[in-house]
Amino acid sequence: MPETLLRVDNLVKHFPLAGRLFSRESEVVHAVDGVSFDIAKGETLGLVGESGCGKSTTGRAILRLIEPTSGEVWFDGRNVPKLGANALRAVRREMQIIFQDPYASLNPRMTVGAIVGEALLIHKLTNSARELEDRVLELLETVGLQPDHLRRYPHEFSGGQRQRIGIARALAVSPRLIVCDEPVSALDVSIQAQVINLLEDLQQKFDLTYLFIAHDLSVVQHISTRVAVMYLGRIVEIAGASELYTSPRHPYTEALLSAVPIPDPEVKRQRIVLKGDVPSPVRPPSGCHFHTRCPRAFDRCKVEAPLLKEVGTGHRAACHLNG
Repeated sequence: MPETLLRVDNLVKHFPLAGRLFSRESEVVHAVDGVSFDIAKGETLGLVGESGCGKSTTGRAILRLIEPTSGEVWFDGRNVPKLGANALRAVRREMQIIFQDPYASLNPRMTVGAIVGEALLIHKLTNSARELEDRVLELLETVGLQPDHLRRYPHEFSGGQRQRIGIARALAVSPRLIVCDEPVSALDVSIQAQVINLLEDLQQKFDLTYLFIAHDLSVVQHISTRVAVMYLGRIVEIAGASELYTSPRHPYTEALLSAVPIPDPEVKRQRIVLKGDVPSPVRPPSGCHFHTRCPRAFDRCKVEAPLLKEVGTGHRAACHLNG
């Protein structure tokens, strides 16, 4: 069995809301509501779902860019939410993130060399200015950028080039795990393929482990070893990529897959249109969160939340239809 690098156990993140006018009751947004999964060393776990289901919050809570409300995040034997400041800084050398928006994630007042080299300075990974510049040039070459890009500013680059800068920044401290937070959703389709191929090449070269967050299932299928499907703060299904795409066991996964375009005009797929809108995470439905939109829901779904249990080898689903 591959070595487990990251294990997330019952992770919860609630955001408090101010009480309404003339009301003393405070409300919370149930952004992440008891998420559990693990990632083996060297694999890519795709995390998919509709916008607002808690995918990015999960990734940021794992890294403690936001503090989780409860739960455990074990990285290489260390419980990240319990670490003190010094220990957390050391762990962050091994856990990095690539942000979604390449236009907002780079400081416009800093040159590319300063952006990529900042982490090297913070963690004291170089001994001289010359060594720092050589390392930054090496990183730029690794992600397909030119040496003369070193002293340019972010506004001088395209979206795809900016995302390459963000990837170089993440690689600077030689991490073991990278959270890819929708890294291609803001890019043109042709550029998406280039960035995905780059991430795969880097994974092979540096033995990286990815948590790949996205809402485009075709992108996730291409890069992922396994895929976890998230709905309204909970994981509803998790399986190997090929198994999930050919034999989904949750109605929500089936609906998502039915919306993926098929390039072959001879192949017809029945489109599953879900009724209603995604419920508010402030007041999620009782029982199974999906029962208000599920075409196959029955009475038990309204009162009892299904457990995420084995429905096949390496395949788990949270649905009462599976027995």
